[in-house]
Amino acid sequence: MKSKLLIPVLALGVFGIITTEMGIIGVLPQVSDKFGISTSDAGWLVGVFALVVAVTGPFTTLFTSGINRKTVLLVAIAVFAVSNVVYASTSSFEVMFAFRIIPAVVHPVFFAVALASAVRLVPPEEATSAVTKVFAGVTVGFAFGVPLTSYLAENLSVSTAFVFGAVVNALAFVGILVLLPSAPVAQRVSYGAQVGILRRPGVWLTILSVTFVFAAMFSVYGYFAEYLGEVTGMSGSWISAMLLAFGVVMIFGNFVFGALLGKSVVRTVVAFPLLYILVYVVIYLVGPYFAAMTVAVLVWGVVHSGGLVISQSWMGRDSVDAPEFGNSLFISFSNLGITLGAATGGLFLTHLGTRQLVWAGVLFAALALAMIGARLSLGRVHKENGAKVPV
Repeated sequence: MKSKLLIPVLALGVFGIITTEMGIIGVLPQVSDKFGISTSDAGWLVGVFALVVAVTGPFTTLFTSGINRKTVLLVAIAVFAVSNVVYASTSSFEVMFAFRIIPAVVHPVFFAVALASAVRLVPPEEATSAVTKVFAGVTVGFAFGVPLTSYLAENLSVSTAFVFGAVVNALAFVGILVLLPSAPVAQRVSYGAQVGILRRPGVWLTILSVTFVFAAMFSVYGYFAEYLGEVTGMSGSWISAMLLAFGVVMIFGNFVFGALLGKSVVRTVVAFPLLYILVYVVIYLVGPYFAAMTVAVLVWGVVHSGGLVISQSWMGRDSVDAPEFGNSLFISFSNLGITLGAATGGLFLTHLGTRQLVWAGVLFAALALAMIGARLSLGRVHKENGAKVPV
């Protein structure tokens, strides 16, 4: 019974972390007003978080690999709760900036351990389903956590918005404390054995495919409002409605792709970039047409959600002997992909125009498909040669 309740609690923790990480985007104007700084300066609160996650993820996961898993989860989620309290109460931008760096360090550790814990709590045949349920916290965070944070800041105060984040993380802390049994590391995998997976060419092909998948997703999604405003001619209220609808259908898509992965990881991973290319072509064709674009946004949201679970499953396939380190690689390189995609999308936007933005996504989806194909080809070659070691 406890294990059934624990997976939703882990999803709640993920929701709290995503709300803390991404919710800041919707409150940047209020933050800049509060501290008397420009919005671009306040924007560093977003950029520094993603950068720290990308750079530190594998290292912090390695350093904590010998510590009781329950302790790691509790400390990580407590850091997020405390950080939100600091955001709500501080009058110093420098202090707030520091408390964006601190939780970013433990962000990938929580994800890595939470995903691995979810898998350990269920029979092997239910592992994909468990991961999908934990990842629901990400999609619900985008669908409701981020808009709700923005709403609270706009209608009550920016401090209230951050208190909401603190409460969510505190509830997850209590849930983990009560429901998760002590989980000491019975047989610690050495640092060398964990890092050793990076000696496999196949792992690097998988890392590249994960990076390109996220670049494909966020090169266009990062400029969602710009595209709908400039190309489709939607008003601000319609764009807000589309953002909410996008997030809601992501929840549905998360479970659709989870079910597909349960049937075949390889086929689902191969299909994903192809689906994304098709979606982007449709978005390009129907972009100027209001009604058609409204429907396209819903389809886009369903497909977009799949990038999270298919990338984690693909990375997990190559890191079964070091699952938490593999999860940390997934977190780090997915964040790198987000940064790469956003930067490239910005270049397309500036030099080619808003409507051409989708071709940045098509480019990265094609690169992801190429890396996935190369990884599968490498596996086939080793299998035909009778290799019995991971590649």
